Amino acid sequence: MERNIYVGIARLEVHIEDARSLKEKRSATRPLVERIRNRHQVLIIEADHQDLHQRAGFVISALSTDPVDIESRLQRVEKTVHETWGGSVLAWDVEIIQV
Repeated sequence: MERNIYVGIARLEVHIEDARSLKEKRSATRPLVERIRNRHQVLIIEADHQDLHQRAGFVISALSTDPVDIESRLQRVEKTVHETWGGSVLAWDVEIIQV
């Protein structure tokens, strides 16, 4: 019996108001990225706005055989972001794809 596999992809965009350099941007976003990686079974990478000081775009992905598991996991990630990120969250979009 073959089981379906689902991929959940969340796009997160944040604003880093006080960052005046890429080094300041990294030091502001690194704790958030590490917290997400350590608390949730997901992959997170910076995928957009790498050349901007005050904006960061991340892609967060999760795999499962259960789409409800993925949705729940990504909701917990979103909750972590809103509870721990001191700056503005500009966007949060989730898509779940059956592979």
